[in-house]
Amino acid sequence: MKKLLLKNQNSAERIARLIISFFLLPAPFIYECDTFSIVQAIIGGVLLFNAISGICVIYQMFGANTCNIN
Repeated sequence: MKKLLLKNQNSAERIARLIISFFLLPAPFIYECDTFSIVQAIIGGVLLFNAISGICVIYQMFGANTCNIN
């Protein structure tokens, strides 16, 4: 059985996701609260979770791992 919460991102990738999420999260507050800005905020929230936890579910589905930990 695979571990569900296994870190699979390296630190550079986590930092990049964190920076991108900081630009996407406030979209509904800066622009009108339409569908596109809400989708941007949701994607920003997912990227923020990935950056904080180091876990990417899509990577786990494809078996990818960019983390150097064995």
